[in-house]
Amino acid sequence: MPLAIPFPDFDPVAITIPGLGLPIRWYALAYIAGLIAGWQIIVALMKRDTLWPQNRSPMKPGKVEDLLTAVIIGVVLGGRLGFILFYEPAWYLAHPLDIVKVWQGGMSFHGGFLGTLLAGWWFARRHDVPKLQLADAMALVAPIGLFLGRIANFIKPELWGRPTDVPWGVIFPGELAQTCLGIAGQVDGTCARHPSQLYEAGLEGLLLGLILWGMVWFGRSLKRPGLSLGVFLMGYGAARAFVELFRQGDPQFVTLGNPYGHVIRFTDGWGLTMGQVLSLPMIAVGLYFVIRALRAPKAS
Repeated sequence: MPLAIPFPDFDPVAITIPGLGLPIRWYALAYIAGLIAGWQIIVALMKRDTLWPQNRSPMKPGKVEDLLTAVIIGVVLGGRLGFILFYEPAWYLAHPLDIVKVWQGGMSFHGGFLGTLLAGWWFARRHDVPKLQLADAMALVAPIGLFLGRIANFIKPELWGRPTDVPWGVIFPGELAQTCLGIAGQVDGTCARHPSQLYEAGLEGLLLGLILWGMVWFGRSLKRPGLSLGVFLMGYGAARAFVELFRQGDPQFVTLGNPYGHVIRFTDGWGLTMGQVLSLPMIAVGLYFVIRALRAPKAS
């Protein structure tokens, strides 16, 4: 008989503001904590001139607060618009008022990432900051938000994995999570699934973050503008594409004939999910920046 782990009794609401009855969910706290941590770390990086080309940081530490404001706008708008365009354009075209209902869920990492890039580009141009050096600093702190966000996805719970019979499969609550297609995952009448949120937290957040910071301290990667950005793009794209093999398909694309939610199908059981389709260009662009940075003369 296969084993499985019951889902812990987490409350998706972290705190409720007294007097207002306003619930603050773990997902919102993950966003806030990730942004604040990234802000403080970039401030610290800007105080370490020796880490950067020509021993000069790309901007004054006091400017990072303005960068934070731009990034918050980019993350929220990009994440929301990305979800609308990539996953449910027909629904929101028919229900345009639902676009602003962010409290009902619906954010895309790839959209948020593009929004952050645009915000960083605008900030760098406005304040005359070297764009690649700023992008490197932002890439170094991005895994923090990814790690916290995926942990929040697990607590909610949402974005769980495919049915499985591995011993660490988790029995997530809810009718959708308990609808197993096929034999795999069935444990005493319940459905066990891959905890794919934790896979992503470990790969996109913890492992990728350790690689990027190891390159800074042992390889002096910030001396090569664009290198950290390229490694982040490649690392996230590869990790996300891999975890998609264990993640439940997006419900917008899942049908009886397409249970894995492939948007590009090669055979009945093989294809590419939307997450993989959006991640492959990240790998290609990341490889370009890595090659470009390594070919350029290393700054002293």
